Amino acid sequence: MLADNLKKILAAEDEANQLKYIILNRSKETIEQTKIDGEKALTEARTRAEREIEQLKKSADQRAMEAASELASSTANRLATMHARSEKRMEMVAERIFERIKSV
Repeated sequence: MLADNLKKILAAEDEANQLKYIILNRSKETIEQTKIDGEKALTEARTRAEREIEQLKKSADQRAMEAASELASSTANRLATMHARSEKRMEMVAERIFERIKSV
């Protein structure tokens, strides 16, 4: 009887040790899979971020080009207006000079 009980206790200890081993291995596998999944998620996030950065750069470049074009157009218009005014003033000055020379 004592031998049977001892065998049962040893068998229970063996079973408990086997369960510990199984649980330990599953835990290691779960940790490893979690690391793999985390690295994959990180890589995907980095790829998405890089794509978004490229899109933002393109958008910013396009807006900068549009702003530069508008500025150049506006500057050209102002320059043309100033040139036209100066031409009118030159004509007025030329007429006054002509009138003074003519009246002398």
